[in-house]
Amino acid sequence: MALLTQREFQRAIAVLAEQKGLQRLRDRFVQLNALVTRRKVASPESLADQLYMLSSGLRRQVPATYAFHAVWTEEMNTKLGEDGEKKLEAVAQQVNACLSDADEILPDKVSDLDTALAEYQGILSAVAGPEMARLDMLLKAVPVVAEKIRAGLATPSAPQPPPES
Repeated sequence: MALLTQREFQRAIAVLAEQKGLQRLRDRFVQLNALVTRRKVASPESLADQLYMLSSGLRRQVPATYAFHAVWTEEMNTKLGEDGEKKLEAVAQQVNACLSDADEILPDKVSDLDTALAEYQGILSAVAGPEMARLDMLLKAVPVVAEKIRAGLATPSAPQPPPES
């Protein structure tokens, strides 16, 4: 799986804080043993920095990593519902069909991958919003697909910014 950059992780925590409330989110992390202090946090950025450091950017298998994934998954599952999860699973299979056993994009499947990623993003964006959809896709993507997502999907649902002059 691809890893979130520190900035992306901060945005993920900020999105969760907007959804749940900052202190309730912190309380949830305390319940899941991700944090050892019950002191309130001043901002989503400080909470994100603390969790990012504890989990080494979600690289280490520690309570902070498990807690983040649990909270993120709970939020996404709540938004998607069972039908949404089934739709996403079907599209995820289409994405995986475009990858080799070594998790590289098959050269003859690039356009199929773009189509499947756009469909996946569309389903997620409809229920969770474009930012949460993008972050969720990055969390689940293999590195080569994450690079493609970070570069931007060339689809009508994700317009590309105009080139800078």
